[in-house]
Amino acid sequence: MNQTTQLKIAELKVSPVLDPGFTPPALWHRAYQSLCDANPASRELVIALGRPDDTVFTHCMQVLPAAKANKALNFKAVERVIQFLLWQKGGTVIYVAGAPEIGEEIAETYSKKGARAFTNDMMSRFFLAPLEVKVCEITEIPEANESALPLGRHLEGCRIGFDLGGSDRKCAAVVDGKVVFSEEVVWDPYFESNPEYHFEGICDSLKLAAAHLPRVDAIGGSAAGIYVDNEPRVASLFRGVPLELYESQVRPIFKRVMEEWKDVPFVVINDGEVTALAGAMSLDDSPVLGIAMGTSQAGGYCAPNGGITPWLNELAFAPVDYRVDAPVDEWSGDGGCGVQYFSQQAVARLIPVAGIKLPELEMPFPKQLEFVQELMSNNDQRAAKIYETLGVYFGYSLAWYAEFYEIKHMLLLGRVTSGPGGDLMIRVANDVLAKEFPHLRGQIKISMPDEKLKRHGQAIAAASLPVIV
Repeated sequence: MNQTTQLKIAELKVSPVLDPGFTPPALWHRAYQSLCDANPASRELVIALGRPDDTVFTHCMQVLPAAKANKALNFKAVERVIQFLLWQKGGTVIYVAGAPEIGEEIAETYSKKGARAFTNDMMSRFFLAPLEVKVCEITEIPEANESALPLGRHLEGCRIGFDLGGSDRKCAAVVDGKVVFSEEVVWDPYFESNPEYHFEGICDSLKLAAAHLPRVDAIGGSAAGIYVDNEPRVASLFRGVPLELYESQVRPIFKRVMEEWKDVPFVVINDGEVTALAGAMSLDDSPVLGIAMGTSQAGGYCAPNGGITPWLNELAFAPVDYRVDAPVDEWSGDGGCGVQYFSQQAVARLIPVAGIKLPELEMPFPKQLEFVQELMSNNDQRAAKIYETLGVYFGYSLAWYAEFYEIKHMLLLGRVTSGPGGDLMIRVANDVLAKEFPHLRGQIKISMPDEKLKRHGQAIAAASLPVIV
């Protein structure tokens, strides 16, 4: 039996061969819920996340009685759920009701100097308001207030779709839902300190596409980062721009672009959301959760009604491993985050455990991934063990995601999933669902995008974002 914070969980029915200490939240909370069910003094606890625009997300759970012996378990159960919800949905006010002693500890943990200071800072930057925790009564919790965004699936007219990546920027000209031109232009935005480099590059791509259209009726785009009201609140593309220039020249950069195009409807959002929308459009079905495993872990969600949500879906920082000594993310300082399990960092972390010796010292993560994938294509069993382990991570984490998302299709993307390793991951993940969560095995279909979706799906989905008035 595994043991974490004095809580025993059932032995995994499918064990990650290279990481036997892995402690899936889905099993941890199953064990915790059993304790709550067995104790008549257990209490209801309600969590709500509020945003400055009056959006409110709510979540209910049970917690054990307020006894000293239960303190650590209760805090872990609640704090890990709050951390997941914040990175899934986002907010600047955390309401905790039903257990004041837990709420007070949450307030300290999510303060500017607490263990989750990184989350505090990021939520404040995303929504331009300080993060605060309110400990209250259940009757004081505000009513849930959320909706899917009315974006996407607008295919009429002459449109431009664009995607800004870390190594290239893509643009496409789309007429009534059909791509008539597409182009990729290499650029290197990450360490460029001059915002004009980014502005001119974006404008150049739009002009390339516009040259193949009789007119431009709408422009839609995607890029990595957090975008609110067409503003990049936090975005890796602009990491090289000095902070003193970010507020004045980066946040309004797309509004400057919009001025170049007068009254043309313009929308730019997170690339993960566009990927999920593209998947839903290609499948003609939803809901779709998309996960991209590359430099980091990216996510996007298309709701049951086919719309994009106003959620963050930044699952790189959402916890997927509850063991005490879980790998720590160097940026957030948190342990057990998705980025350490679903990215090229995860592959690099498992290479020495698999007994693989790299041909070069100080080999960068992308090259390590390529080396493992080459071994995988040659049926190397050490590389296969890495992908089997990733598949176990993914299967158990998918069950945890399903506690917070309604999922019909799970779309798996990114460089880590390329080649036979990605196919092996899916087989193992399906095995986990079949053996551990059979109710989900028939409910969720895991797939990777076909060539048509890879080539043009993202561009069409991005172009379809704005409504032509």
